[in-house]
Amino acid sequence: MDGQYLVSGVLALFLGIFLLYKGLGKQKRRLSKKGRGDDYVKSSVDGGFVPGGVDGSTDIVIVGAGVAGAALAYALGKDGRRVRVIERDLTEQDRIVGELLQPGGYLKLMELDLADCVQTIDAQRVVGYALFKDGKHTQLSYPLENFHSDVAGRGFHNGRFVQSMREKAATLPNVSLEQGTVTSLIEEKGTVKGVQYKTKAGEELKAYAPLTIVCDGCFSNLRRNLCFPKVDVPSHFVGLVVENCDLPFPNHGHVILADPSPILFYPISSTEIRCLVDVPGQKLPSLASGEMATYLKTKVAPQVPPQLYKAFIAAIDKGNIKSMPNRSMPANPQPTPGALLMGDAFNMRHPLTGGGMTVALSDIVLLRNLLRPLQDLNDASALCKYLESFYTLRKPVASTINTLAGALYKVFCASPDPARKEMRQACFDYLSLGGLCSTGPVSLLSGLNPRPMHLVCHFFAVAVYGVGRLCLPFPSPKRMWLGARLVKGASGIIFPIIRDEGVRQMFFPATVPAYHRAPPVH
Repeated sequence: MDGQYLVSGVLALFLGIFLLYKGLGKQKRRLSKKGRGDDYVKSSVDGGFVPGGVDGSTDIVIVGAGVAGAALAYALGKDGRRVRVIERDLTEQDRIVGELLQPGGYLKLMELDLADCVQTIDAQRVVGYALFKDGKHTQLSYPLENFHSDVAGRGFHNGRFVQSMREKAATLPNVSLEQGTVTSLIEEKGTVKGVQYKTKAGEELKAYAPLTIVCDGCFSNLRRNLCFPKVDVPSHFVGLVVENCDLPFPNHGHVILADPSPILFYPISSTEIRCLVDVPGQKLPSLASGEMATYLKTKVAPQVPPQLYKAFIAAIDKGNIKSMPNRSMPANPQPTPGALLMGDAFNMRHPLTGGGMTVALSDIVLLRNLLRPLQDLNDASALCKYLESFYTLRKPVASTINTLAGALYKVFCASPDPARKEMRQACFDYLSLGGLCSTGPVSLLSGLNPRPMHLVCHFFAVAVYGVGRLCLPFPSPKRMWLGARLVKGASGIIFPIIRDEGVRQMFFPATVPAYHRAPPVH
């Protein structure tokens, strides 16, 4: 009975906060109509574009043809821009990240007319998550009722997806893809004029354009020229492909709240399941010496769901184990005339929630819309000032996904601290309540509801729920103290992430002058 009162109390608290925010939201939407949001640019360009580059052959140079670069090349090329893409390696890559596209990202893919790129690569529908902890589990479904039946998450091989988008971009006559390693940006009097690159044969060449967009990924060697990077590496993902078994919940991502940190399973083809084991810290057990295989068999395997145990051991024995550092880097741009930074080169978050591609595709839709009314890209200083709005307009979506990824990772990791243990248990129990307590967080995670205030409300509702669990039925000084530490710990998790993302840009973007910046008039 006490549990029912507790649940009712928490839901009532959340509903009150939600209704308050709805009222604020109406006011914010009125402000957005006066200013400008993601849907500001609707018109297509009339007439031809002003020629770009030294010889007028290129409007935009894109460095990198990964998810962000390939999608951006197609989006801008489809709008009539003459795009030149320079990619270090145009062969299909075998990566262990960038394999789960959230429904919010799939919506952006549809908006970019790239949804068909997942139709021919044996991509698997993902309709929600299953969460496991201490032998218990709960099922969390994406709130897809109000969307087209095709909208869902997708799991796939990253290399196949990227190749599919490259091929589609290459079908446009005004888009060219070439293989080469960009070594530096070409700058004149503080303005980027293009890039210098080296071909596979070792020939040094230059490519010029009025606008250079750098999308060279998480290992970017150009980002220091265009932003103030603050890269954090809290952990590594160790990846395996599990075969010849079925997931406990078909078409779901599986998250095991293991010790010391989460384990993920999700489908990437009709016969393969990706497993990602998070290993905290900077150092990994050695692959060559067999230390990694021993770690996976003795430490990780006992925590894997029984249905997956044998296939998991078989994947370890097969030996195709890969690793990838999990990087986090807030967006901290250094606006530079003639250049723009995008994708993982610009902004990264812990890949636990699979939000990276959603952020990148959302940024591409926004940038495409901002560039549409511009016929002339040659006024670098005016274009740079105008595109400062990009950094503000992207914030609500990007910051919601970034903050959730960082906060969830810290909450889901095991800790000897009793307050952190209680927070972890409270999060699992809160999500297990169903209703708004599960659909709300999942809609945030999936990119379907990228609203920072909703994220903060749910995060602290979990903390309040945790305090309620501790203090009922009879509070004691020890339990009350633990509850206070829980709230303090929750604040210590989320507030530093919000600070790095930018409080004003995240919650009050309409108050930033760049939000209202109009296209340059020529």
